[in-house]
Amino acid sequence: MFLSEMMMMMTTRTISHLHAFIKFRGDSFLLPSRNPLSSSPLGLASLHSNSFSNYDRPLSKFQKVTNLDHAFNLLDEMTQRRSLPSVKFNQLLNAVAKMNHFSSSLHLFKQMCLIGVPVNEYRISIAIKCCCQMSRTNDGFALLASCFRRAVVPNVYIFNTLLHGLVIENRIAEAERLFKKLIKQKICEPDVVTYSTMIKGLCKFGNNDIAIGLLRLMDERGCKPNTVVYNTIIDSLCKDKLIEDAFKLFKEMVFHKRIPPNVITCTSLIYGLCNLCRWDEVSKLLKEMEDLRISPDFQTFSILVDAFCKEGKVDEAETIIDIMVERGEAPTIVTYNTLIDGYCLRGEMTKARTLFDSLTSKGLVPDLFTYNSLLNGYCKSLKIEEAMHLFHEVTRKGLKPDLVTYNTMIQGLFRVGRCGNARKLFDEMRAHGHIPDEYTYGIILDGLCNNNQVEEALSLFHMVGDSKLNSHIVVYNILIEGASKCGKLDIARALFHDLVVKGLQPDVRTYTVMINGICGEGLLEEAKHLFIKMDESGCPPNNVTYNVLLQGYLKNHNYNDVEMLLHQMDGRGYSLDASTVSLFIDQIAAGSLDRSMLKMIGSLVPKELITTVPD
Repeated sequence: MFLSEMMMMMTTRTISHLHAFIKFRGDSFLLPSRNPLSSSPLGLASLHSNSFSNYDRPLSKFQKVTNLDHAFNLLDEMTQRRSLPSVKFNQLLNAVAKMNHFSSSLHLFKQMCLIGVPVNEYRISIAIKCCCQMSRTNDGFALLASCFRRAVVPNVYIFNTLLHGLVIENRIAEAERLFKKLIKQKICEPDVVTYSTMIKGLCKFGNNDIAIGLLRLMDERGCKPNTVVYNTIIDSLCKDKLIEDAFKLFKEMVFHKRIPPNVITCTSLIYGLCNLCRWDEVSKLLKEMEDLRISPDFQTFSILVDAFCKEGKVDEAETIIDIMVERGEAPTIVTYNTLIDGYCLRGEMTKARTLFDSLTSKGLVPDLFTYNSLLNGYCKSLKIEEAMHLFHEVTRKGLKPDLVTYNTMIQGLFRVGRCGNARKLFDEMRAHGHIPDEYTYGIILDGLCNNNQVEEALSLFHMVGDSKLNSHIVVYNILIEGASKCGKLDIARALFHDLVVKGLQPDVRTYTVMINGICGEGLLEEAKHLFIKMDESGCPPNNVTYNVLLQGYLKNHNYNDVEMLLHQMDGRGYSLDASTVSLFIDQIAAGSLDRSMLKMIGSLVPKELITTVPD
C-alpha cells in the first residue's frame, strides 16, 4: 500500500475517532459496561477503577487570605492573641505560600519565629519548600540543619522537598547522593513521592535505565508505584524514540500492576508514535482512548497538530483545530503558530498570510515566533520584498527581533543575491546587541560562497582564526564546496588537509563535496582514491556520494568502474537520482554504454522515476 494511501486511511480514522470526543467532557478512567477492548492490541479491557467522593471542610479565615497585606494584618492580630493554636499559624503560612509569594512566606516564617511561635515540622517544611521554589535549595538545607538544633525530626515530606529542589536546579548527582543516604543511614523510608521525584530527575537527563532500576527498587522495598511514576518513565522513553520499551513498560503498568492509564500516559505514547510516523498505531491508540472514555486534552491535540504539520498534512491539522474548538479547548497562539509554520514549510504563503491576518479576529496577538515562521516562509519562497515589509512590521508592533529573526532575513537576502543588504542587516543586528552564533556565521559563509564571493568568505574565515566558530565541520564543508564550485580545487584541498591538522573528522558530506570537486576537474583516479579512503576511515559513502561519483565517471566518459559501483549500490540498498538516470539514458542512447545494463539500472531507479528509463 502506498504511503499516501496509508496516511489518508490513518487520517480518516484519526479524525473520526477525535470527533467522538467532541461532546465528552470527562477525564476520569471509566470502563464501559461491556468489554469493548477484548480484541485490543493493548488489552486494556480488563482494567477497573473505583470512584470516590471528597467533601471539603469549610475554610477558616486564615486559609482565605487574598493578599500579602491581609496576611501580615492577620499575623499582627494573632500576635495580640497568644492563645491561638499552632494550626492557625500553619494555615496562614501555607495560604501565603500557595499564592506563590515565596519570599514573603519566608519573611512570615521568620516573623513567627521572632514572636516565639514554636517551630514544627509542618511550618519548617513550608519554609524549605519556598526556598526550593526560588532555586535556593542550599538555604533549604540550612533550614534542615536548624531542624536538628530545634529538636524537630525531619520527615519524608521535608526530604522530598529538598530532593525536588535539587532536581529543579539540575543537581541530579547531589539528589542521588541524598537519596542513597536516606536509605543507607535509615534516616527515613522513601515514599512514592521520593521515588517519583528521583525518577523525574533521572529522566530529565535521559537516564532511563537508572530510572527503571529505581522503579524495580520500589518493588523490592514494598513501595507501590503509581501512574505518575510510570508516566514519567514512559514519557522519557517516548521522547528518546524508544517506543518499544515505552509500550513494554505500559503493558507492565496495565497488566501486572493493574494501574489504569490516564490521558497523560496516552498522550506520551501518541507523541512517541507520531515522532516515528507510525500513524496506524496512533489511530488504534486514539480508538482505545475513546473506548475507555479517556478524553484527549489540549496537549494531545497540540501534539497531533504539530505532527500533521511536520508531515505536510496541514488540512488535517486544521481539522484537529476545528475539533478542539468544538470541544471547548481553545487553541492558543502556539497552536496557530504551528499551523502557520506548516503552511510555510509547504510554500503555501497565501494561506499562511490569511491565517496570520485572521489571528486578531480570534482574539490572539501574533508573537515573535509567528513573525519568524512567516518570515522564514517568505525567504524560502524568495519573496524578499514581502519579508522585508513584515520584518519592519515586527518593530512597529513593539516586538524586538531576535537572533532567529536576523538569521532568517540575512539568509533570505543572500538567497536573492542582495549581499550588500545582508551585510547591512548583519551590522544592524550587532548594533542592537545580538551576538552572532555558529548558525549566523555559517549563513554568511554560505551566502558569500553561493554568490561567487569565495575570496571574501575565506578572508572572513582566516580573520576568525582559531575561534570556536571555525571548529565545526559544517564551516569547512561550506568553504570546500564553495571553492570547488568556483574551480579553486587547490584551496579546497588545502582546507581538507587543514581538517586533519585541527583534529576535525571529515563527515560524509565533506568527502562527497571533495569528490564532486575533483570529478569536476576530471581527476577520476584521485576521486576514486578518496572514495575508497572514506570507507576505510569509518565514514561509509551514502547514496549521494555514489551518485556524485557515477556522474563524474559518466560525464568524463570513463566506464571502467561503473558496473562495480552499481553492484555496490544495489548491495547497500541505494538508488539512482534523476540526474544520474538522465546521464545513463544519454550514454546508452549514444551507444557509449551497452543496453544490457538497462536491467541493472532499472533495479536502482526509484518508482517515481521508473517511467523515464526507455524500453
